[in-house]
Amino acid sequence: FQIQPGQSWWPCNCTMAVCVENNTVQLFPVICEPPPKPTCANGLAPVQVLDDDQCCWHWECDCYCTGWGDPHYMTFDGLYYSYQGNCTYVLVEEINKTVDNFGVYIDNYHCDARDVVSCPRTLIVRHETQEVRIATVEPNTLQVEVTVNKQTVALPYKKFGVSIYESGINHVVEIPELKMNVSYNGLSFSIRMPYSLFGNNTQGQCGTCNNNTADDCRLPNGNIAENCETMADHWQIVDPSKPQCSPGLIPTKSPGTTTGQPCKESSICKLILGSVFEKCHAVVNPDRFYAACVFDSCALPSLDLECSSLQIYAAICADQNVCIDWRSHTNGVCSYECPKHKEYRACGPSKQITCKSSQQNETAVKQVEGCFCPNGTMLYDSGVDVCVNTCGCVGLDMIPREFGERFTTDCQDCICLEGGNGIVCEPHKCPSQNKQSCNGNGFYEVNEVNPEDSCCPIVTCKCNTSLCTTESPKCTLGFEVYSYIPSDQCCPVYECVPKRVCVHQNAEFLPNSSVFVDKCQNCFCTNEVNVSTQLNVISCEHVPCDTYCEPGYERQSVEGECCGKCVQTKCIIHASQSSNLILSPGEFVKDPYDNCTIYSCTRLQNQLISSTSEITCPAFSAESCKSGTITFLPNGCCKTCVPLDSPTPCSVREREDFIVYKNCRSVERVVMTECEGTCGTFSLYSVEANSLEHSCSCCRETKTSTREVELKCPSGRSIQHKYVYVESCSCQDTHCNIPQSSEPLSLEENNEST
Repeated sequence: FQIQPGQSWWPCNCTMAVCVENNTVQLFPVICEPPPKPTCANGLAPVQVLDDDQCCWHWECDCYCTGWGDPHYMTFDGLYYSYQGNCTYVLVEEINKTVDNFGVYIDNYHCDARDVVSCPRTLIVRHETQEVRIATVEPNTLQVEVTVNKQTVALPYKKFGVSIYESGINHVVEIPELKMNVSYNGLSFSIRMPYSLFGNNTQGQCGTCNNNTADDCRLPNGNIAENCETMADHWQIVDPSKPQCSPGLIPTKSPGTTTGQPCKESSICKLILGSVFEKCHAVVNPDRFYAACVFDSCALPSLDLECSSLQIYAAICADQNVCIDWRSHTNGVCSYECPKHKEYRACGPSKQITCKSSQQNETAVKQVEGCFCPNGTMLYDSGVDVCVNTCGCVGLDMIPREFGERFTTDCQDCICLEGGNGIVCEPHKCPSQNKQSCNGNGFYEVNEVNPEDSCCPIVTCKCNTSLCTTESPKCTLGFEVYSYIPSDQCCPVYECVPKRVCVHQNAEFLPNSSVFVDKCQNCFCTNEVNVSTQLNVISCEHVPCDTYCEPGYERQSVEGECCGKCVQTKCIIHASQSSNLILSPGEFVKDPYDNCTIYSCTRLQNQLISSTSEITCPAFSAESCKSGTITFLPNGCCKTCVPLDSPTPCSVREREDFIVYKNCRSVERVVMTECEGTCGTFSLYSVEANSLEHSCSCCRETKTSTREVELKCPSGRSIQHKYVYVESCSCQDTHCNIPQSSEPLSLEENNEST
């Protein structure tokens, strides 16, 4: 290349070449004089920064702003103040905009029920097209989540000039182009910016970075407030989630920075001034952190917020290369739990060595507290939280593998190879199996985990009763549905089985319970089962009744009555001598003391009518009767006799005569007897029969004997012959043949009805 005389360039490190003339070049080595070391207003050590010629360097005080607790602020230039606003505020923006859409903001909220103090909730970093939010998941904890443009992202994240990663207990947003980083852990934040890019060009609650605290309380209009507590309220921004906040409103009263009542300092706060932090006292002044700790322990004694003062003080000490292992001295109040595969360290590299990163020297890296891999192991990758002994492969199962190791994961047969993507996989091959048929009612196919090979499921038949088509029957009263599933089936088999109850009028009754059949019966359900109906038998007993009725009355059923009632069914006749006669309808009976009186009973139109009849006897005179012949007629009322002028009465008459039998004859006359005489015969009206009563009698033998007689036959021989000898005779009744009369009978009768 051609260079004109007088032009210069840098051919090698810190050597400047100048073209003189005639192709003559003169070399001038750059000699750097060490600059004097300044004192930074924020109390931190200055940093070495290369000059533009990249040969010499100079000292600069980095812009370093922190906030912690409820909350306490340390501006870029080291001015300490506390502010309890609960809106969203500007921490840092450029006064003269050189970076598009750049700023850091803090979202505070009241973290106690009294709304006295506030705590940080979300740190917001904006850079060009991206907005990063690091939000606290649970209040007053170190658990946070990260979103970019309202989308949750996984760490590490790097896009469009913004890098987000974890560093110990902190989450860091780094913008390499601006040589700045912002860290937040839920309890505290810190912002580090190079003075060379942002000196004298910052504003917000972190103040103006110019190594001079006089203008740190700068207002948005450029004026300086009398104190930063007043200034802080002027840096509100619009937040739709906080309608109560009004950016630009000038408060009438500065927010209070004290708790009002003095309190006894916490023993935790004493650690800051004690021997635990002693080696850092000369590097970083502890007074402001101690004051913040006392304030937090008094304002919110139940939240252990004083731990944040110790944590931020230890973090600044570590930034200045002074390691403080302080958490073990708090008796568990400020303890920090690490995952099982990691261990806690008060000071570890801000960027851990991984299998994927260069093997850099740990001493060249800033120190932070956090959880780190145990000695002898390292983190596999910044996005893979696995500690490994040797660098091999780590898949989705988060299990470290060595190069050449074969394994099966997620039903893939894989091998860990060095180079490339590391893990190479192919689908796992399953052996063939006999497929079962699941055609039965209610069965369906299901893939079960194979205990020998979880990637190759076993096809089996499972039962799902919701797929069954058999419906449960509706059983009649006294029966219930019984279901069972046969051993080789899925769907239940239903049967109606007896419930061992009684059933009456569409109701069921348990054994030994009463059953209402009707009011005339006491019924209950028994344990006895009817074989044909399979129902329990209902046993009933009639309600006890008085069955007695007066003579002539009978108990008959009456609708609505259990025992019926006594109803007269016979005539009751009061006879002579105070005797009573009971007669059924159509019945006739004589007076027991008077045969001439006859009583009768008839039913006429459902009424019983009793009658009394007197028998009228024909004229009778005892003087006209043969002696000893007076008797009563069959009716027992009227008398009769044998008149004096009547023939001989019935008696035995003897006669002598020969007996001839088959031409044989008795030798002498034999005495033989016979019955002869008259007997009484008459026709008389009978009231009982309502007709003429006939009486016919004849004279007949009443006693006989057998006698023998010798007979002589013409041949001269003799034979013995038996004959009947009448011993006695009497009048005996006989049947009367009554000729029909052409004239009606004339009867006299005296009837007396009752």
